[in-house]
Amino acid sequence: MRRRLIWLGTFVSLVFLYIALRGIDFQEFLRDLQQANPAWLVPGVSVYFVTVGVRAWRWSVLLSPLKPIPARRIFPLVVIGYMGNNIYPARIGELLRAYLLRRNEGVPIPSSLATVLIERVMDGLTMLGFVLIGLSATPLLQADPRAGQALLLAGGVFAATSGAFLWLAFVPGQVNRLAHRTLGRWLPPRLRDPLLGVVERFVQGAGGLRSRAGLAKAIFATLVIWLLETLKYACVALAFDLFLPFNGLMLVNGLSNLFTVIPGAPGAVGTFDAGGILGMRALGVAESLSAAYVLVLHVTLWLPVTALGLVLMLREGLRWSDLRRVEALPASPQAATK
Repeated sequence: MRRRLIWLGTFVSLVFLYIALRGIDFQEFLRDLQQANPAWLVPGVSVYFVTVGVRAWRWSVLLSPLKPIPARRIFPLVVIGYMGNNIYPARIGELLRAYLLRRNEGVPIPSSLATVLIERVMDGLTMLGFVLIGLSATPLLQADPRAGQALLLAGGVFAATSGAFLWLAFVPGQVNRLAHRTLGRWLPPRLRDPLLGVVERFVQGAGGLRSRAGLAKAIFATLVIWLLETLKYACVALAFDLFLPFNGLMLVNGLSNLFTVIPGAPGAVGTFDAGGILGMRALGVAESLSAAYVLVLHVTLWLPVTALGLVLMLREGLRWSDLRRVEALPASPQAATK
């Protein structure tokens, strides 16, 4: 099964790479790469590591109902998790950091994975919001009044989805009862049980959001994370002498990260690139320059955190055989945690 997932992810990534690079003049692409100023990449990478630190603080907030853990102890686990996602298939990094958290802090794996699910939902909603904001910078919206109406409708859907998220977080009892009534009545067991597991994990992970302080901290951290990451996108853009509006880069950020939801090869090869190039083209940037920009952006997102993750992995005493052992760990809320 694992081998099939690897092949499927590789196929998906190749398809998206083809879509992203179709029609590009590779001579222009290489010229654009050569003209990039690498000095701008240094502040970009520095800003990115600040976002990783904020991510560690956000995870400590979400974990606080389970166990108060300082962000400085969580930071290495987050970096190692990124490294795992970047080099192993099926986002094994999420399970890897949950495994390390259990080993180092005694937090059960299903409980910590529940908070990871909350992180993903908050990030996804933020990226949707970024796309909506960024669309205002595209020539299409300015040229076609009907696009504004579609954007308004999409904003309403985003607001409704965000409201549903808050409702799920604040009234866990109602959510569980409703899920069991609806899913238990209409779905066969093979579909019902996994979905109920997701609902229970979400409710469990939302424990850190049920106080006003916890919710405010998590929302604040999420906004800071993605605004700073957009600043990193801006630094890379300046390396190519691209002076793009910040809300336009929010669109590129949102699309590139939303595309990574599609299962692909490790490091979101292909999927991230297709989303990023789509965003750049929507802003009117030439195809070859868009591809050069997204390639450099992807490398600067992938390489530094992966290298640091490997160093921290050795410091934590992990071996490559441990990563294979992590793949076999139970990950559902009903699974054993010993």
